[in-house]
Amino acid sequence: MKVIELYILRRTLAIFAASLSWLVLIVWTTQVLNRIDLVTSSGQSAATFFTVALLALPAVLPVIMPFVIGIAVAQTLATMNADSELVVINAAGSPRTTVIRPILIVAVAASVAAFAINNLLEPYARQTMRQILARANANLITTVLSEGTFHEVDDSLFVQVSKRLPDGLLGGIFVADSRDPELKLVYHARRGAALEREQGSVLILQEGEVHRQTAHGEISVIRFDAYAFDLSEFTNGSGTPVLYPKDRYLPELINPDPNDSFFAHKPQSYRAELHMRLSEWLYPIVFALIGIAVAGDARSFREARIHPMITTMTIGLLVRWAGFYAGNEAETKPIFAFVLYAVPIGMILMCIGFIATNRVMELPAHWTERLLSHLQVVSERLVRLRARFLASGGRA
Repeated sequence: MKVIELYILRRTLAIFAASLSWLVLIVWTTQVLNRIDLVTSSGQSAATFFTVALLALPAVLPVIMPFVIGIAVAQTLATMNADSELVVINAAGSPRTTVIRPILIVAVAASVAAFAINNLLEPYARQTMRQILARANANLITTVLSEGTFHEVDDSLFVQVSKRLPDGLLGGIFVADSRDPELKLVYHARRGAALEREQGSVLILQEGEVHRQTAHGEISVIRFDAYAFDLSEFTNGSGTPVLYPKDRYLPELINPDPNDSFFAHKPQSYRAELHMRLSEWLYPIVFALIGIAVAGDARSFREARIHPMITTMTIGLLVRWAGFYAGNEAETKPIFAFVLYAVPIGMILMCIGFIATNRVMELPAHWTERLLSHLQVVSERLVRLRARFLASGGRA
């Protein structure tokens, strides 16, 4: 590898590492805060909380890695262009591959890492996390559920107990279940009890009502003397978790167990997850090529031009949004499995076309000039408003 290629590789890696550290810290913090109720309301130790927080990290990395690559490439090339380094490289007769090759090395390495994390590390972390959460929920109602507090036992499943009665009975039980988007259920009982069976936990409700609301707005109320609310659907036998497609390893998605109840109920979800696993690893390469197509040319800084990082991130966000949308739709519509591949591959081909023909992927010059002039007007008005506000405040 040439000296200039090593120089570009080193600069790209430095910005990539710095951006990855900050983005991981920010996104991971939000994930950790979402799990803090594991300690505050489930009676778990701080060690369990930090274990769950660490297990949330593999799910974060593949999502943010393409954006980090885009930031690193756009910033590296924009800085080199501002320092006239790209001009010198071109004037020296070096081919464009001198700039492109080290960037693609970083992008391909990131794609391989994203594929490995998605298919090896993340399923292991998800399964381990679900085991911890299932054990925490297995004895939740009988041990640590606080009086008068709503607790989210599972996604969109909330339980509240008004008070504890003698002999282990519970008074004023409220359960809100909206896990099924087509049906919302609200249970309310005067009293009840939580029982443990070999098959899992059961919440016995006595003297209560069930309010049902369908997706079409139809509402019905059913009164009951006794009702058994089965909690084993998500704790599955006192601590054994139910695994979803995102929790499965790649071989399990390719050849799913026909006896798996979730696969029998929603087989398309397994297929959609398989296609997402086989397509999402391409996005670091997509973002790197977008950065090269936007900022890989040597241009005068006097030209009216939106900063390459803004353009790269805007295009990248649109492309990634299309991928996320196709992934969600593929869970119910098989045709969108094709879109999952068409989005990144189509964008790669488009970027290669721009790079091969020495065109810049950005807004036309007259659009850019008009946009920048409007932004300048807005900025000047904001400055005047701020000056008037400070002046009026000073007189007061």
